Amino acid sequence: MAGLVIDGCALATVDPAGTEYPSGHVVIADGRITAVGPGPAPAVDGARRVDGSGCLLTPGLVNTHHHLCQSITRGFAQDGTLFQWLSTLYPIWAGLDADLEYRAASAGLANLALSGCTTAFDHNYLFPRDGGDILGAEIEAAGRIGLRFHAARGSMDLGASAGGLPPDSVVEDPDAILAACEAAVARYHDPGPDAMLRIVLAPCTPFTNSGQLMRDSAELGRRLGVRLHTHLAETLDEEEYCLANYAARPLDYVESLGWLGEDVWLAHCVHLSDGDIGKLAATGTGAAHCPSSNGRLGSGIAKVPELLAAGVPVGLGVDGVASNEHAGLAAELRQAVLAARYRGGPQALTARQALAMGTMGGARCLGRPDELGSIEVGKLADLALWRLDGLGHADIADPVCALVFGPPAPLELLSVGGNPVVEGGELRTADPAVLAAEARAAAQELVRRAKR
Repeated sequence: MAGLVIDGCALATVDPAGTEYPSGHVVIADGRITAVGPGPAPAVDGARRVDGSGCLLTPGLVNTHHHLCQSITRGFAQDGTLFQWLSTLYPIWAGLDADLEYRAASAGLANLALSGCTTAFDHNYLFPRDGGDILGAEIEAAGRIGLRFHAARGSMDLGASAGGLPPDSVVEDPDAILAACEAAVARYHDPGPDAMLRIVLAPCTPFTNSGQLMRDSAELGRRLGVRLHTHLAETLDEEEYCLANYAARPLDYVESLGWLGEDVWLAHCVHLSDGDIGKLAATGTGAAHCPSSNGRLGSGIAKVPELLAAGVPVGLGVDGVASNEHAGLAAELRQAVLAARYRGGPQALTARQALAMGTMGGARCLGRPDELGSIEVGKLADLALWRLDGLGHADIADPVCALVFGPPAPLELLSVGGNPVVEGGELRTADPAVLAAEARAAAQELVRRAKR
């Protein structure tokens, strides 16, 4: 693109000073922000101009935890605990292959884009035997939709026969896992500052992975210079499992395996002690907060205000849409506020803290605070322009309040590196009707396979 100017909109920059403008502008060139400020934009020869009247411009949202394959398994185990839900779904997920993954990931990423997400992380740990190139399929889907993508080469090696939860058909040999992780980094990982694709090493959980594989994965990730991710402290069932099997609470257990540090972020972190929070803060370990999923599964309410007060990097996540059928990231801004206030009262979390978690907090978790998460000169032009002059928001004078407390706002523009992915509320990179038909057929096929 020759250039892009977004003019006449309210701005919430989420920069370190929390700068906001009631009316301002942003100028983009070569995929980066070249100017931001109050009032009308300067003239820029050859640039496309977008009228932002009635809109709020924010950084694009950053999704720090997702399971895209679940986009074709919504609505199962509606009243189950996490372990009951997993026991229902693991046999269904065992039928996944690269074709189904591509269709599921395409639908899931489209939903994320339409909810203001510009960077998505997917925690894919399911690689069934004879499933083909599942990782490559979801990477191809990310290119189709046009989002910046962090893909996990996840893993499970502790099947039911060895005391784990998943069926043996979806676990892998540890040596094969480590070789696949190293190959994925070599093939796909881009460490550059404008990278569209990065790889993360991400064993699933302490109850689906052996301690040796967790330890080896951490060592390999650090040798290769990539980030590390896993689920942790999501439910009391998990805590009981870790105490029974490892004589340690979840955080203490993964600490013993080398799983705390500035290159690590952990999903959920619902059941943490004050000492656990102190360890996360002291080591720079991040947390992905998934309030809708935690509510859907009845897992509990994470201590987000305490995590933020301690300085822990906290981002937001949709989680898999089999446990969050809404599938959108913007809704998590509101859910995060509500969840915190259920625990701590009306001052527990503010609208602006929620927006910061959904943007800069996510960038910190993914190791990209210098590139993403705020509207500042030199950063990547990953931006969301939200329309707030419609029936759902027009009477709310504070635009950040309108975005966070109000209903999901339509997107006037979603820019990834200056390239439009959503315009006028419509996805521009793929046909949503086609994506929906593909996802529906894939869901039906996956269920048929499970019944064989």
